[in-house]
Amino acid sequence: QVRLVESGGGLVQAGGSLRLSCTASGMNFKLARMNWYRQVPGKQRELVAQISSDGTPDYAESVQGRFIVSRDNVWNRAYLQMNDLTPEDTALYKCNTRYYSRDFWGQGTQVTVSA
Repeated sequence: QVRLVESGGGLVQAGGSLRLSCTASGMNFKLARMNWYRQVPGKQRELVAQISSDGTPDYAESVQGRFIVSRDNVWNRAYLQMNDLTPEDTALYKCNTRYYSRDFWGQGTQVTVSA
């Protein structure tokens, strides 16, 4: 069974940085595209970054130039380095992958940015 576990969220002041991790198990990690989404109550879920199996990243315009997505195929982890955070980045961040035509999600890690 595929399992995704996020960590690294917390409370940070505006302008600060956080690094989120997503640890995957039960899957051939190196073959999977890994996605980072964020959710704010009352708003549509947003895809903020993704990294393909060959390591090619892609970003939402809202985080371009501030966030960096990476992966470690030895430790089966995806990372999201978040820099220059603003209160608008406050959200529940979730890791996602689509594996053998099924979507899998982690439980999420909360990021709160104070002004």
